[in-house]
Amino acid sequence: MSKIFPNKGIVNRIVVSKGTYAIFKKEIKGFLTSPNFLLVAALTATIMSWVFPNMLRMFDIQAKSAQFGGAQGPSQALNIHYGLFLRHLSYVNLILIFIVPALTMKLFSEEKKLKTFDLLLTSPVTSAQIVTGKLLAALSAVGVVMLVTLLYPISTRTFAEFSWSTLLVAYLGIFLVAAVYTSMDLFCSSLTESGILAYVLAVILNVFIWFIGMGVDVVDSSLARAIFEHISLNQHLSGMVEGTLRTTGLIYFSSLIFLFGFLAERVVESARWR
Repeated sequence: MSKIFPNKGIVNRIVVSKGTYAIFKKEIKGFLTSPNFLLVAALTATIMSWVFPNMLRMFDIQAKSAQFGGAQGPSQALNIHYGLFLRHLSYVNLILIFIVPALTMKLFSEEKKLKTFDLLLTSPVTSAQIVTGKLLAALSAVGVVMLVTLLYPISTRTFAEFSWSTLLVAYLGIFLVAAVYTSMDLFCSSLTESGILAYVLAVILNVFIWFIGMGVDVVDSSLARAIFEHISLNQHLSGMVEGTLRTTGLIYFSSLIFLFGFLAERVVESARWR
């Protein structure tokens, strides 16, 4: 009989997948047709179109100076990945701190404001499916914006040689940081029906997570330093932006994404019970 009828656990997973996909489909369609998303993507492209050529010009001047015996600098600075791409990624990260909240602030707050949140809670989907679907849709939207920024380093391939694997691992690191922002900002959106308040809270949280690692420089205890190094976002990102993929980094980012996704799910579930 077990060979004839499907396993109950498999059926449950299919139902969960359908619920998550239904939420994801609704949200990603809203993203891709939203003027807010198009404005964010256009603004990102505009900023990068101004910043990247200037960084490229500076890198070219520095490389030529070293080539003709002029001003000398660290050898890493003459490597296109360290001298140009990492600077580009620092700007991408700075932009993400502000645009991810702009993309996620209405995911829950808008539904609460329009009174459609109650309808969502009474639909045949679980709180986990709601949060997962919205999180995946937001990550997809953020991924599209990041693909726009990836075009700029790729464009240098016409006149420069670089390691594709190093660049892609570095971009994976920044995407994981963006995923952490998305998870945290989704949680902020679940707390209020005000989109502006959700945006402000999300930006503060995005900035704050970078300051946690600064505790390494202000504590004397070796145990405290070890703890701050372990929870430091920059500590785990530094290896990836240099092209090194570490299991500890992947676990760290996954844990943060799960933590804030879980907190958002708890907020949604509590609203359902109320």
